[in-house]
Formats: sequence, C-alpha cells, structure tokens
Amino acid sequence: MEELIRSGKAAIIDVRSHAEYISGHVKGSLNIPLQEIPARLEAFKKMKSILLCCASGNRSGQACAWLQQNGIECVNAGSWMDINALLNT
Repeated sequence: MEELIRSGKAAIIDVRSHAEYISGHVKGSLNIPLQEIPARLEAFKKMKSILLCCASGNRSGQACAWLQQNGIECVNAGSWMDINALLNT
C-alpha cells in the first residue's frame, strides 16, 4: 500500500463528512462522504486503484467492504493523517 500511495497513481477517497474534510485532508484526495458511496457506484467503477481513508479507518473500512461486495477493488488505507505522514516523509 505504501508504494501505491507514494506513486500518486491511486485515487485517494476520503469518506469523512465535508466539514471534517475541509478541516484537513490529503492533498489531491476526493471527498465522498460514506453515506454518498452507494449513489456514486458508477464513478467508482471508472477508477483503477482506490484507497479509502477517514479519521480512524472505521468508516473507510465500511466503505471498502461495501464496494468490494459490489465488485470494486479497493484498499482501506485507514487514517488520512497516516497517509499524509507517509507522503511528507
């Protein structure tokens, strides 16, 4: 996962609320709140490498499980702060 994050080739999707996202996020990430994931399924089908993040990894884990049940490969990357730390080292 670290290599995928550092490559810049993955779509980083932050599933926190918009208010949480604007308070801090991974540069270049997209904000798709957890409750909007089902309605945006077609958009996810067009993405190649998908990394999901949130505050702790709980909501991104839920989103990842739902996407996988719908045939979309993704990775729960956990906390957005961990991704940020990785990108800034």
